[in-house]
Amino acid sequence: MNSRKDLIREYKERKKPAGVYQVKNTVNGKVFLGGSLNLDGVLNGQRFRLENNSHRNAALQAEWKSFGAGAFVLEILEEVKWSDDPHFNLEDELTLLEQIWLEKLEPYGERGYNEAGKKIRTV
Repeated sequence: MNSRKDLIREYKERKKPAGVYQVKNTVNGKVFLGGSLNLDGVLNGQRFRLENNSHRNAALQAEWKSFGAGAFVLEILEEVKWSDDPHFNLEDELTLLEQIWLEKLEPYGERGYNEAGKKIRTV
């Protein structure tokens, strides 16, 4: 049986999923697109900030308050595929994935809550 110390070490060494997620308004179809090196934590954080009226994105926060939590879906769109290649760079791969999804969804103006030209990395 593993000791507490071993379990803590294993947890810290575990690869956290990195990738792109969205907060989608199911009423009007608008999306907030984000990228994170820790998808497990960021989705919980996004929901927490929205529920506590402290999200940085004022437009998203206003519609969350107006439509209610039930009108939104928080979901992972794609995770970075890990590689054993010695040249693999997680941050570069995440940046590429973010750009692909920004081009695909164009979450600006009437289509979304993101601001053109701003980075979407949240954690």
